[in-house]
Amino acid sequence: MADYGHKQGKRRNESNLGSVVDFLLANARLVLGVSGAAVLAIATLAVKRLIDRATSPPDDEDDIKAKQKSLDESWQEMSLIKTVPKVRQEDLEEPLLSPVVGGTAQDPESGVVPSEAPLVEPRARLCLTLQEKFLSYYRDHVSVSEEEKAVGKQLAGDICGELQKFLKNKYPELPFGHAFLSGYLCDDLISSDRLEVAFMLPLMLEPNLWLLIPGEQTVVNDPCFGMLRRTGLEYFPRGSSSWDRFVVGGYLSSSAINKTLHNMLVASINWPVIGSSVECVIRPVMDPKELKLEVQHAQIRLDINLCPMVEVGDKILLPPSFVIPVENLWQRSFYAAEVSALKDLDARDHGVRQGCLNILKVIFENHPFWSKLGSSHLTHAILHLSETETDWSEAALADRCQQVLEELVRYLEMGSLPCFFDSRINLLGHLASEEIEEIGYTLYEALAEPDLAAGLCL
Repeated sequence: MADYGHKQGKRRNESNLGSVVDFLLANARLVLGVSGAAVLAIATLAVKRLIDRATSPPDDEDDIKAKQKSLDESWQEMSLIKTVPKVRQEDLEEPLLSPVVGGTAQDPESGVVPSEAPLVEPRARLCLTLQEKFLSYYRDHVSVSEEEKAVGKQLAGDICGELQKFLKNKYPELPFGHAFLSGYLCDDLISSDRLEVAFMLPLMLEPNLWLLIPGEQTVVNDPCFGMLRRTGLEYFPRGSSSWDRFVVGGYLSSSAINKTLHNMLVASINWPVIGSSVECVIRPVMDPKELKLEVQHAQIRLDINLCPMVEVGDKILLPPSFVIPVENLWQRSFYAAEVSALKDLDARDHGVRQGCLNILKVIFENHPFWSKLGSSHLTHAILHLSETETDWSEAALADRCQQVLEELVRYLEMGSLPCFFDSRINLLGHLASEEIEEIGYTLYEALAEPDLAAGLCL
């Protein structure tokens, strides 16, 4: 009974307090508005429950938990209402998209203008143009610092000098000319993952004992090649020339010379000693089809190709860069003319033909099919395009790169890429028809992509 009486008294006190609260809230709506009255109501209810809990005896555990839960919910509701901004009447009358007014913001209460307005950082662009992607690719995968170029040239020069001294000691009877550096590193046609340079090793042939036979008069019937026939045997028998030991079937054999030089690179020269003297590691490539050294330096990676060469008149002949059935053939080289033509054209109109070649060269080298096309194919496509296209400015770099690729697809469809310096020469002649189809189809697929950069894996 005592407990029941206590609860009845408690209800009467709560009823009286509730009446007071209702009266306060009714008047609060007039003064504070709906939002203010709601906040006041929850705050008053929370205080009331705290007073009741302090003045009343402890109830059972279930009642305490229920009251605590109700109190927590009240505080959460109050915090939610506090986060709702107060809506002013004048705000409802303003348009939804109001114009931005310049100038600094002023505090309406203090009337003080802040000394510095907070700067809003512009949102970073998520999409790059094709031009920006090509320039970014050039910066990340093609461009090489001047310091690295200098280190590469110095290192190549030191190794070339050591090789020249060994040749004179090992083969004093062979009249090699003075070796010199050439290739991509010397002409800035480079990529950031490795630097490439060529050791040009001239073979000094007796002019009265050797005769160049044009390729169209040989069994291959291709002006891209030539053969060097041994002549004057009735007056100068075999052995009169230092190069007679490399004659096969009456012609100077590029294959026999390559084999001798490869054995020298792999088995005769002490590369660890030479490498330690120039602070690098030198490894000859074991493939008999290549005369190549791989050099690892602390700063760079360098690939060196040894190129025996014969100069006859205005023609430069090198051993074939691909396997052919006739071992006595020599292949005409247009490298010097290609680089000279590109540099002259770029110098006239401040063009980016060499930059375009560098980018496409690196892209092709990293593709399983396109790598069968070398920088020479790209160079001749660029030179042909330069005859009809005049805008080679840096702003048109992406357009010109795309146009060169489209021209290559057209040449692949025809199965013929004419040499810029001799239209009789087909630069695709060494590729099988299946290889041409693979290159052309995959290149066409890349160009058909909505995003060319994705098709080229930039």
